[in-house]
Order: sequence, then C-alpha cells, then structure tokens
Amino acid sequence: MSVDANKAVMRRYFDEIWNQRRLELLDELVAPEYVSYANPGLEPGPAGLRPVFDSVLATFPDIHFSVDDMLAAGDRVVTRWSMEGTQQGEFMGRAGSGRRVRYGGISIDRVVDGKIVEHWRVSDDLGMLQQLGIIPAAG
Repeated sequence: MSVDANKAVMRRYFDEIWNQRRLELLDELVAPEYVSYANPGLEPGPAGLRPVFDSVLATFPDIHFSVDDMLAAGDRVVTRWSMEGTQQGEFMGRAGSGRRVRYGGISIDRVVDGKIVEHWRVSDDLGMLQQLGIIPAAG
C-alpha cells in the first residue's frame, strides 16, 4: 500500500475509532497479530485493544484526539497527536475528579495491507498526572 493509504488508515483510527467511538472498526483496521509495544502484555490483535478502549473511555468519556502532524515512509506512520478529556471515571484508584486534561504524544505505527500491525508510543504521561493532581506539579 502507498504511504498515503497507510496515513489514511491511521487517520481513521484516530477519527473514527477514538473520536466517533466506532469500536467495531477495530477488526477492520487492526491486524489479528497486532502488537503494542506501548502496552506490553496485551493480548494480540483487536481483542487486546478492546479493554484499553473500554478503560480509557470509562475514565475520559469525552476524550478527543487531534492529529497535529503525520509523516509516513514505507510501512511506518508517525503521528504527533494531542488528546483532551475530562476525568469522569476512576483512574489509578482515584474517583473521577472532573478535571480537564490536555496532553500530547507521538505514535509510530506499522501498517501492512491496510491494517495496523505494530504500535509504539511516547506521551506526556507525567503532564497528564500533574493535571489530574495525582503528582504535584514542579515548583
């Protein structure tokens, strides 16, 4: 597939699965052998991702992702993204705080034959924890 087609898969992942909550598309966009190196220990494929989505959506039911930049070469797509959401459900043993968070990250995904097969991510988890009041902000 072309780099443009691979980028389109990743745009659908963020727009349709995350933002529109169309979890039924996991089977269409995620390969059965999918591995997330950002979440070690997950079951491979869409079945491993479903609990992640359920957990995140329970915590941040209004979560919204924006794709800030996207680059592709070969079968790799690099996405710089930002996320906003309000903590309404339990997170790390703490009840919903009603706090709004905004943080970002960069994901690298390998796309083969129109499906995501591997995923890496680096995100500002410390910033998110500080915004939620779980870890005090410096200074």
